[in-house]
Amino acid sequence: MPSSPLAPPETLPGVLERAPIAAPALLDGGTRFTYGELLEAARTVAGALAASGVGEDDAVAVWLPNGWEWAVASYGILCAGARVVPVNTRYTASEAAGVIVRSRCRAVVAGGEVDGSDLAAAAVEAGAPQVLSVVRLLEGNAFSGKETDRRMAALHAGRISHVQYTSGTTGLPKGVLLRHGGMVETTRSWVANVGLRAGDGYPVVAPFAHIGGHKTGLLACAVAGATALPQPVLDPKALAGLVAEGGVTVLQGPPALFQALLAEPDMPSGRVRVAVTGAAVVPPDLVRGLRERLGIPHVFTAYGLTEASGVCTMTGRGDSVEVVASSAGTPIPGVEVRIDAVDGPGEILVRSPGLMAGYLDDPEATAAAFTDGWLRTGDLGERDGEGRLRVVDRLKDLLIVGGLNVSPAEVEHVLGGHPGVQAAAVVGIPHERLGEVPAAFVVGDADAGELVAYCGDRLAGFKVPRTLWRIGSLPLNGAGKVDKLLLRREAEVRAARP
Repeated sequence: MPSSPLAPPETLPGVLERAPIAAPALLDGGTRFTYGELLEAARTVAGALAASGVGEDDAVAVWLPNGWEWAVASYGILCAGARVVPVNTRYTASEAAGVIVRSRCRAVVAGGEVDGSDLAAAAVEAGAPQVLSVVRLLEGNAFSGKETDRRMAALHAGRISHVQYTSGTTGLPKGVLLRHGGMVETTRSWVANVGLRAGDGYPVVAPFAHIGGHKTGLLACAVAGATALPQPVLDPKALAGLVAEGGVTVLQGPPALFQALLAEPDMPSGRVRVAVTGAAVVPPDLVRGLRERLGIPHVFTAYGLTEASGVCTMTGRGDSVEVVASSAGTPIPGVEVRIDAVDGPGEILVRSPGLMAGYLDDPEATAAAFTDGWLRTGDLGERDGEGRLRVVDRLKDLLIVGGLNVSPAEVEHVLGGHPGVQAAAVVGIPHERLGEVPAAFVVGDADAGELVAYCGDRLAGFKVPRTLWRIGSLPLNGAGKVDKLLLRREAEVRAARP
């Protein structure tokens, strides 16, 4: 392994090379890596990928549960000069196939079992050109280290690091092209704002396939020299036990996670220093409970989106409970935010180094996403006299289920494929643990249980409607479109009935 860094500091491998070599990088059950060991493993994987035919700027999918293998695979792909394509472990084979084929992946690194599904076997079913395992990749390296050295040295801030899929309003997930430099710079700002530091223990609850897992989790730890503790599933009781054991100082996740921790009788107080949340409504009582019941002195909320490499705005250390609960804070360094309105709420526009290069093979959607270099977020917001952002509503027709985006159009498309469904409309209804979950109004004679099973065979579990109501016809607004506002109100009324 070279004695001095090869990759530029504004690239992800460059961050890994500059992390404290002897510091613990990752603790996954009985498996432990220092940053030096993680870099060495990533370089080995990079050489093995090159030997398997993966070229620079090729796409390689990672379909693994949260754990050390995901970290080694992703850093290995990046050290090989290739692009990481994260695949949600909850995806069905058909959903994964859409991502793998559209990204033109040269390989899929897969393994492990999720909800009884063998991901390696599912990758074969999804049409992966070759399915590789991390263990096999680590067993041998047919390429000399010089080729890996060359590829790492050739990286730069403008190179694409990830093809990150996000739910689109048309139902077809879009491949967001993210750059090394944008990922690194916005992560450094996040780390500085929350105060993540060497010696911190950070359980990463967000799926590594989500930008909140691999970027605000793994990459943030490398930037700070902190220790990532991958959590394969969201288990509040197990997380409370981990905190009680000691060493956990930072927590990040959607409000639903913190609500669950507040309800855990065994969750200790005074152990965690930092809590970061967002992605949904944050009640003042939640912020107050984290500070008073759990003794967490620094509670932050944040706003961001995949197309901007994640975080755009954050609250500050000295902000009151009301500010943390009612706003998403101010722009992080390097980010500009403006509201597309003369007065009052308007669409939130963002300009920053973290903006995507565009959507994969979709120039029309890319052009529509930008106005004079500003990203149109599709969210409605306003700013107060202190410059703090308040997100009023989502203009995009998206649901956020436990921190994960769900496109109603995608679910409606699947429902519409059932012979017993003439039309369908999907909206969100409140859920105590997940914030909101999908519910569907269906025109037709299909049985509700049959439709749930039908969706379950074609969609990840978090996308499947929890409730279905049969309706004679879908209401239309003045523009002749389905009146989702009316249906949301109706759904809330129905959901509240015993």
